[in-house]
Amino acid sequence: MYRSLKSIALVCTGLIAGVALTLQLSATAQQGSSNLPLDELRNLSNVFGQIKRDYVEPVEDKRLLTDAIKGMVSGLDPHSSFLDKKDFAEMQEHTQGKFAGLGIEITSEDGLVKVLNPIEDTPAARAGLQPGDLITRLDDKPVRGMTLDQSVRRMRGEPGTKITITIFRKSEDRTFPVTITRAEIKVQSVKTKFLDDGIAYVRITSFQERTIPDLAKKLNELYAKTPQIKGVVLDLRNNGGGLLQGAVGVSAAFLQNDALVVSTKGQSEDAKQLFNANFNNYRLSENTDALAELPAIFKKVPMVVMVNAFSASASEIVAGALQDHKRATIIGKTTFGKGSVQTVRPLTADSALKLTTAYYYTPSGKSIQAFGVKPDIPVDQNAEGDPDDVLITREIDSEKHLKNKQASEEKLISDREKRRLEELQRIEDLNAKKTPEEKEKDRKKRPPEFGSTEDFMLTQAAAYLKGQSIKRSKSRLE
Repeated sequence: MYRSLKSIALVCTGLIAGVALTLQLSATAQQGSSNLPLDELRNLSNVFGQIKRDYVEPVEDKRLLTDAIKGMVSGLDPHSSFLDKKDFAEMQEHTQGKFAGLGIEITSEDGLVKVLNPIEDTPAARAGLQPGDLITRLDDKPVRGMTLDQSVRRMRGEPGTKITITIFRKSEDRTFPVTITRAEIKVQSVKTKFLDDGIAYVRITSFQERTIPDLAKKLNELYAKTPQIKGVVLDLRNNGGGLLQGAVGVSAAFLQNDALVVSTKGQSEDAKQLFNANFNNYRLSENTDALAELPAIFKKVPMVVMVNAFSASASEIVAGALQDHKRATIIGKTTFGKGSVQTVRPLTADSALKLTTAYYYTPSGKSIQAFGVKPDIPVDQNAEGDPDDVLITREIDSEKHLKNKQASEEKLISDREKRRLEELQRIEDLNAKKTPEEKEKDRKKRPPEFGSTEDFMLTQAAAYLKGQSIKRSKSRLE
C-alpha cells in the first residue's frame, strides 16, 4: 500500500476551485479505447479548421487545443479539470499551507465566484467576507464570463497590493464593494484550546501536509497541560477538505488502530482501496508516525464533531468514520455532500489532469455523495436560528454533480425543495413581524467567530459532553 501511495505527490485543490479531495493512484495515463468515434473527431477537426480560417482574428493552435481539453474535462463534473503549469504550482502551494492572496476558498455558482469559506486570520476574514457571498466584480472587471482559474489569478498578487471586489450577499439582498490588501497566507490548519470543565477544543480548518504532525503536537500539549481530559470537541465547520491521507490520519488519532476509515471504488482496479487507521495509510513525507506516542485517552474520551454545510470532502470522511464507529456524536448541520475522489495525473512537464476517479464510502459502506453526512443532533449556529441556511447550496444543487449510486435523488430533491419553501415561508412570516429597527440590526449582525464565547453551536456541543440538555435546530431543512 505505502509503495503505491508514494507513486505521485499529493496535492489539494480545495482552496483553488471549491471543495475537493485528492488521492494519488498512478502517474501513468491509462490507455484509451481503440474504438474512437470517428464522426465526432471529424467534427472536432472541422470546427478547428473553421476557427483557424474564419475567426475574426488569428488564434494560436495551442490555445484552441487547450481550451478544447478544458471544456472536455470540465463537462464531466464540478471537480474534474485540466491543470496548466500555473494551476499545478498553485495546488502545491495550497498543500503546503502557504500562498499569496486574499485567503478565501471558492467555487463557481451561476457564472459568479462563490465564497465557500474565508480562511481564519486572513485579509478576507478580517474584511468581513462570509460563506455564501457571491463575487460579481474584481476591480473594474465583471466576473461573469471569466473562468474560475481566471478569477483566482486576478485575486492573486503581490503582498501589500490592493484589490476591490464587489460582493452580492443574498441574505441581505444587497451589493457592496470591499477593498482588501493582499497578503502572504500561511494557514495554520490545527488550533486547540481548553474550554471549561476539562473539555478540549480542536479546530481543523483544512487537511494539509502538516495537519497530522501538527494535530499530534497540539493534542500532546493539551494532555501535558491537563491529563484528565473530560471530552473533545472536533470542529470541522467550514473545512472544505484537502488531502485524503490527512483525513485518514485525523480519524486515526481518535479511532482504534487499524479501524476502517474509508474505502474508495472506481472504474479502475487502482481506484478500489481500503484505508485503515494505520501509518501506512496516512503517511505522507514523514519517516516517523507522529500519532504513535499519542496518549490513549484520545481514543476513548467522549467526543463531539461539529459540522455545517461548508464541511466537505475530507471533512465528511472524518465525520462519517467517527459516526459509523460510534466514536463521536455529530452535531450541527448536514454537510456539503462531496463523496468523490480526485486524482492528479501528470500529462507533461507543464500540465496535469485532475480527474474524478472514485466514489468514497464510509466504514458502513454508505456513500454520502450529494446527500452529505447528517448530524446525530441538528444544532443551529445562532441561538435564534439560521435563516440564511435556506439560501445555501450544496453538491446536490450543482447541475453536473455525480449521482449517488445507492439511492434515488429524485425524492430527496423533491422533499428538500418542499422543506426549503416551507422554511422560506416561515422566515418571511417572522420578518414581517419585525420592526425596521430589528431588520436593520439583523443586516448589521456578523457571524460569531468559531471557538469564541459567542459561538452558540460550540456552547451546545460542550453542554452535550457535560450531560446537559441542548437546543436543537429550528430549521425545517434539518
